[in-house]
Amino acid sequence: MSWAGPEDIFLSTSLASYLDKKLLVLLRDGRKLLGVLRSFDQFANVVLEGACERVIVGDLYSDIPLGLYVIRGENVVLIGELDLEREEIPAHMICVSVAEIRRAQKAERDATDLKGSMRKRMEFLDLD
Repeated sequence: MSWAGPEDIFLSTSLASYLDKKLLVLLRDGRKLLGVLRSFDQFANVVLEGACERVIVGDLYSDIPLGLYVIRGENVVLIGELDLEREEIPAHMICVSVAEIRRAQKAERDATDLKGSMRKRMEFLDLD
């Protein structure tokens, strides 16, 4: 078993600068989580306090409260600090309820699935 080298300490100190700050965490499955960083380890496992999942579909968005949230480091793609002085959401975005955003997500997913199935059905036509 090897001990942490200088490069490992640099990673830790860079996350240490985000402690007690509001962050946006982008996960491997595409979800976007917001919350205050309370803890982390050398594997980039993080603990967010007051976490919420921001779901965006077209011009609609909703923040789904999650509470205290532990994220496994292998699922983290990006961590960034939010600028509290700037407006988080563009003016054209409309905040909707969780039920409405779930319906919009399902409609978007169904449209994508239909498009994919239609493309498969049309493969026999060599349009090139």
